[in-house]
Amino acid sequence: MNRFSLAVSGGIARVTEAALGPYQTAVIRIGFSATWLLFLLREFPHRQELYGPDGPWSWDLAQQLVASNGSFTVLMWSDGRVWFEIVYALAVLFAALLMLGWRTRTMSVLFMVGVLSLQNRSVFMGDGGDNVLHLMSIYLVFTRCAQVWSLDARRAVRQTAARARGERVTDRTGPALWAVLGFVLVAVTLVGRIQGDWLIPALLWTVWVVQALWWLAGRRAGTGEPRIMLDVIANVVHNGALLVIMAEACLIYATAGWYKIQGSRWQDGTAVYYPLHLEYFSPWPALADLLSASGTMVMLVTYGTVLVQVAFPFTLFNRRVKNVLLAAMMTEHAVIAVVLGLPFFSLAMIAADAVFLPTGFLRRLGALAARARDRLRRGGGRTPLPGQRTPEGSQATHVGFGA
Repeated sequence: MNRFSLAVSGGIARVTEAALGPYQTAVIRIGFSATWLLFLLREFPHRQELYGPDGPWSWDLAQQLVASNGSFTVLMWSDGRVWFEIVYALAVLFAALLMLGWRTRTMSVLFMVGVLSLQNRSVFMGDGGDNVLHLMSIYLVFTRCAQVWSLDARRAVRQTAARARGERVTDRTGPALWAVLGFVLVAVTLVGRIQGDWLIPALLWTVWVVQALWWLAGRRAGTGEPRIMLDVIANVVHNGALLVIMAEACLIYATAGWYKIQGSRWQDGTAVYYPLHLEYFSPWPALADLLSASGTMVMLVTYGTVLVQVAFPFTLFNRRVKNVLLAAMMTEHAVIAVVLGLPFFSLAMIAADAVFLPTGFLRRLGALAARARDRLRRGGGRTPLPGQRTPEGSQATHVGFGA
């Protein structure tokens, strides 16, 4: 009984004391925001046909669908071309800022609003990766995904060093963002623009109120206990959201694998052959012919795909096997991006897979990126002077206006 109690107390302490997986959540933040940003930039010349007034899915049809399914989209506030251009430009901006990790708590909410607004406006535009991006944009709001590899983390280190020197640190940008966005939220609520299901409006209001509580706990509380309590709640929410993201990725692969098993073409080992010869999925016909020339290769790829997808959720308890299958799935999605011409579907799935990457590998990857950045800086001009040393291991672990 004592061992059980110790195990339970240790598990509770682990869940509440820290936001787990800082590198993994940073990778999925960068991956999904980059995927959405690249998609919006590539489709910029066709934005009016995809999501705007010139699309086949008209504003009236979208209004009827939104009224029936209760989905959230700010594009239903007006059918004007100017309003659409503003929303599209802001979606691009929010994706870029989230990828960089600037005021990540706020940007994650605005990123979600941009994704939902465009996707719910024209629900038939997408290739499967949009469904993953749709869900992950909501989950990211609950995570503390700016602990590393973000402008917020860099700012937190500088603020910690300044406080250690006895300097006073004042954040004006965060409260200003909170005030502006709060004014917009109150205004659209009063005029009845927020319609549909209750989930997204409730989430917007909850995040806005929590931001105010966090600021008050840091500025007005006489002791640090309110801030500690909010920090514990934020850690629990983050860890819960991280678990949901991992479960979602496993569910995607498990359902895809078990549905494939029921298909006759997957059973006889020929399923991969057919999409390689569909005109819509053949950007490189010569490459598709080369890959499908060998019947043995087609059979191995077909059975291997099913095996990897079905087996992956069961390999999470074995690190080595999990890492091998993870590399195989990422390679498979990279091949799909090139051979079948589905780059954004593949990027979304690779970003979802990244939540299972080992921390040691991600740290080495970050170190390589930092060294490459330093080489570029040294090659572009004079060698910069060394910066001020900061305490080792310091990270941005707060859930305020930035992280």
